[in-house]
Amino acid sequence: MSIRRVLIVNKTYPTAGLNVLKNKIESIILPNLDYESNFLAEVKNNIKGVDALIWNTKHRLTREILLLAGPSLKVVSTMSSGLDHIDVEDLKSLGVKLGRTPAAGYTSVADIAVGLMIGAGRRFKEGIQELETGNWRFGVQWRLGQGIEGSTVGVIGLGGIGQAVVRRLRGFDVARFLYSGRSDKPEAKDLGAERVSLQQLLKESDYVLITCPYTKETRNLINADTLKLMKPTSVLVNIGRGEIIDHSALYEALKENRIFAAGLDVTHPEPMPSDHPLVSLPNCLILPHIGTAVVETREAMAKMAANNILLALEDKPMPYQV
Repeated sequence: MSIRRVLIVNKTYPTAGLNVLKNKIESIILPNLDYESNFLAEVKNNIKGVDALIWNTKHRLTREILLLAGPSLKVVSTMSSGLDHIDVEDLKSLGVKLGRTPAAGYTSVADIAVGLMIGAGRRFKEGIQELETGNWRFGVQWRLGQGIEGSTVGVIGLGGIGQAVVRRLRGFDVARFLYSGRSDKPEAKDLGAERVSLQQLLKESDYVLITCPYTKETRNLINADTLKLMKPTSVLVNIGRGEIIDHSALYEALKENRIFAAGLDVTHPEPMPSDHPLVSLPNCLILPHIGTAVVETREAMAKMAANNILLALEDKPMPYQV
């Protein structure tokens, strides 16, 4: 029997994941980094004949790449919750199983969401800029922001991450939690969250958190029309995907102070150019998509991806099989 092989496309794959695969499957680790110009060329040159693929990159996995692997390819696992960089239907048509790693990142992404709420609402970006440029001003009315205590927090998409955010915020004495989505969430009762329409959520929330996945239905969900529903004192936080917000509409709303501030850990495109209009705004706090950038989280994601591969090759169900 030939030795089964898994191709790992990015050399930053954690050792914790390699230890799961050790002595069970041959691991081929490409010496690539996402931003290198030859990244996809190296993948294409090395993918033929592998049994499994760990797609630990934000590059798009296309049908062209899958066909280069050939019929030996049985399973692909991402190191992510989202699948917007994967051609899911092509995988299905080729009979290739797909696994992902959502649960490992729930807590660290939720932490970033709370951090962005505080950072954007309390005007961290403006304060830091003025400190660094020597423009720190004294005064009891200087740099007043928006508080969380007594506020109404609206969560668009009360999935695993959304629920983790609400659990954290309960210690901040939030007055009301609202959520919108396609269906009732059984966990909402224990969390004290009320399901409402998106329109009501936007109108009544002091903080609006986007934690839903990116789909055809959620593309530009936050746009010029929906932004008009929000309070001028409201703070918008996105830890879902950048394409959920129309960035041009958000820029205009922030520039004209029609909403108070925004905190983004995801943008479109990524990386966001330094000369993008949103970057210039003092009331738009942008992070470089670091929601799961915690050592323990990335190790957990690597181990989950490795287990996905081993389970699928044994014809066993993966915990988060698509």
